[in-house]
Amino acid sequence: MNVLNYKLYYFLGVGGIGMSALARYFNHYKKKVSGYDKTTTVLTKQLEAEGIDCHYTEEVAHLTELLSQYKKEEVLVVYTPAVPKDHAEYLFLLENNYTILKRSQVLGEITKQFRTIAIAGTHGKTTTTTLVTHLLKSAGLNCFSFMGGISKNYNTNLLLGDAGDVNTYVVVEADEYDRSFLTLHPYIGLITSCDPDHLDIYGDATQVKEGYELFAKQVAQNGILIVKKNVDNDLRLTTKRIIYSLNLDTEYCAQSIRVENAQFFYDIKSPVEPISTATLGLPGLHNVENSIAAVAIAQQLGIKADVIKTALRSFSGVKRRFDYRVRTADVVYIDDYAHHPEELKATINSVKALYPGKKITGIFQPHLFSRTRDFADDFAASLDLLDECLLLEIYPAREKPMEGITSSWLLSKMKSANKRVLSKEEVLNEVRQNKKEILLTMGAGDIDSLIAPLEKILQ
Repeated sequence: MNVLNYKLYYFLGVGGIGMSALARYFNHYKKKVSGYDKTTTVLTKQLEAEGIDCHYTEEVAHLTELLSQYKKEEVLVVYTPAVPKDHAEYLFLLENNYTILKRSQVLGEITKQFRTIAIAGTHGKTTTTTLVTHLLKSAGLNCFSFMGGISKNYNTNLLLGDAGDVNTYVVVEADEYDRSFLTLHPYIGLITSCDPDHLDIYGDATQVKEGYELFAKQVAQNGILIVKKNVDNDLRLTTKRIIYSLNLDTEYCAQSIRVENAQFFYDIKSPVEPISTATLGLPGLHNVENSIAAVAIAQQLGIKADVIKTALRSFSGVKRRFDYRVRTADVVYIDDYAHHPEELKATINSVKALYPGKKITGIFQPHLFSRTRDFADDFAASLDLLDECLLLEIYPAREKPMEGITSSWLLSKMKSANKRVLSKEEVLNEVRQNKKEILLTMGAGDIDSLIAPLEKILQ
């Protein structure tokens, strides 16, 4: 199929980070793009400004009026599995036999025409995807990129290339949720981590690992598989692969890591071309590790060390990924998307390394009842790394409440004495009234609504 053959593209969940990139892609090709999402956000407002119609109530009447302008075969409906199966518009489209594809299926069709670089992993994939994109752009390579976050260098989650160039690459974040990454057939496949997550979909950790093993098999026979050392230990992989790590003795790794003025400097061991005294425009040891993976990809494409070194330094990161919001002599405020225990641990430990001796206050909004239930003890251990923890109530996303699974229940599992469950307004009052040295906001729900008011208070 050619996904550009339709005239109307209707998105159920248009405001999602992956969905919005696809909406922008079809809008670029002058197609009629419209969609539903349950709430208006900064991103949906941007989509509207770009000419994409968005609405925020389940209105079959609104939908039928739009559809009446097109033949059924001219309409492609794209949906995210996060949309409930009893959604009124979804049911109408299903019952009336419209062509309905998951986001991952559409992305899979788009990528078939290019050499695909697919970056998978429970953690690190968004930053690594965005950094790989920046490396390719800095080297002048023609590429499309579908990123799982808003690049701060380019202020978008979609970059467009020349589809007519036979040497075009497409860089994509390979999402493990709902096994979406199995629609991709990459030339280069990267796995940054395979920690258990989305157990509501997979069932258990064994099934998660099996999903990543299947993804590894999707890499083209003449392609390249790159995996982190502990991933290689955990998975049963049979194909030839390149191994990287933060600072173990692997083919690609960082050496002589040091911190100067809250920045990491390091040398990069490489079988192709070593790089000395690299520095990344983005802080955090976990991001140093992500950069090693990105460098491994870049060197497989022939990008030279001097270009890589310059691009690493100029990389500004991704919004909501170790995102400095306030940095003054009195206070540092960092916002991060961390919503898994391992991500929390990586973020908090990186802040500790950068600001030794400073009191760290973390505001965390758990995401999903099921994830909170499945990893409660690990969440508690990660949050105990903070000097002070302020918990918001669990953000439900696509789920209904589960009896007994609350933020107060999670709080009871923590050993720290300095911990509270607060509302958003109470959090703002707490920050107004009590000085913070280092402040973190962490979570994947609507905690981002606190960013602007917290900036205002702290500035």
